Amino acid sequence: MTTSREAPHAFWLAGRKATGEDTFDVTSSWDGRLVGTVSVPTEAQVEEAVAAAHAVRDEFAATPAHVRAAALDHVSKRLAERTEEIAQLISAENGKPIKWARGEVGRALSVFRFAAEEARRFNGGEAQRLDTDAGGTGRLALTRRFPRGTVLGIAPFNFPLNLCAHKIAPAIAVGAPIILKPAPATPLSALVLGELLAETELPAGSWSVLPVPNDRMPALVQDERLPVISFTGSDKVGYAIMDSVPRKHCTLELGGNGAAVVLPDFSSEEDLDWAATRIATFSNYQGGQSCISVQRVIADASVYDRLLPKIVAAVEAQVTGDPSDAATDVGPLVNEDAAKRVESWVDEAVRAGAALLTGGKRDGATYAPTVLADVPGDVTIACEEVFGPVLTVTKVNGVDEAFAAVNDSKYGLQAGVFTHDVQTAFRAHRELEVGGVIIGDVPSYRADQMPYGGAKQSGVGREGVAYAMEDYTYERVLVLTGIAL
Repeated sequence: MTTSREAPHAFWLAGRKATGEDTFDVTSSWDGRLVGTVSVPTEAQVEEAVAAAHAVRDEFAATPAHVRAAALDHVSKRLAERTEEIAQLISAENGKPIKWARGEVGRALSVFRFAAEEARRFNGGEAQRLDTDAGGTGRLALTRRFPRGTVLGIAPFNFPLNLCAHKIAPAIAVGAPIILKPAPATPLSALVLGELLAETELPAGSWSVLPVPNDRMPALVQDERLPVISFTGSDKVGYAIMDSVPRKHCTLELGGNGAAVVLPDFSSEEDLDWAATRIATFSNYQGGQSCISVQRVIADASVYDRLLPKIVAAVEAQVTGDPSDAATDVGPLVNEDAAKRVESWVDEAVRAGAALLTGGKRDGATYAPTVLADVPGDVTIACEEVFGPVLTVTKVNGVDEAFAAVNDSKYGLQAGVFTHDVQTAFRAHRELEVGGVIIGDVPSYRADQMPYGGAKQSGVGREGVAYAMEDYTYERVLVLTGIAL
């Protein structure tokens, strides 16, 4: 971790260290200290990286599975060895409490391990007899998957290591070159991944980590040599990318305003304590800067009056403070402007009649964990993704009204449903317009091997290692003629 002015961090150009002509500083949103200075690639260096990836695509696609799997295993093991160092770096550049940063490193090493496992069994081929009609006599079809081409991975700031892993690891697993553009606010974790990849025997040119500023992203997006775009971020930017390149293959992991539904059968004291604790924790983890954090609680009237004070008490028990302190639950947002935006949305809701039950205060980039009730449906915080430590609680009558409230959103990433009833669980799976339904827990649960993505304006496509591998590839059929079947 850099704590004083030192030589700029190099970036990774076609598998080797490089520096450019300009630099930018990465600072802590907690105390403003310098975390590191990063070298910025020139336009010529970006061109070199893209050209190298384009040139190596056939060679990389033909790389033996054991070579790609070994590289992925190596990164996983090295992440495990350097967990504490990398967690400290994530916490410093992102403002994430150290306990959550350690968890992020653990998830990232699992992503690379999963990718190594999938690389070994990927593309085994599927044979299909075609003699089911007379015209297919003696013919056999063999279907395999091949990379669509070089991937442009565009990662956000909120999980600066793990969401980079979700771009890089599946690409390596299928043999697709990748150009990774990390978020300008948090590039240092991605550059560490570059260090670890450089220790492997992957072909030169098969990967680059380029911390270019956002205003240079459109040129990369438009480059025809990058036919696959994997973007995680806001719906506004994501759909602007897709609209600008309609003939490219785009995977968009976008925003949400995750709902946690508490139904009448989830009514014991133990049930409500569990729900309140999980809701409080996952409305505030990462400072609420997760697209599946709990933003809306939709509680049945039969449990509302008992649940609400439990939620408020659990939220007030969240420890806000220095992200480097192991006791801290909630650190600062990524910068002061983000905290000011959250503050303005809460203030708007309160002026419109919402009840502020706790929180509602800002100190620099830190915003206090906040609970609102009786929020009018037309205020910003009821309609948009807050991306901050703010929770709204709404009373409903019955399952019909609860599920209608979940669906009354332009977003549809994940939803949590607190119920013990298996029929209601399957009904939720049928009716909720989201990419994932979590029963007995909050919408914030994600296992990195499961399919992850949204409906409506929460994006298109799926991540989760095996699903991203499918997304980065396409089926190609081989028909053999004159075969005795």
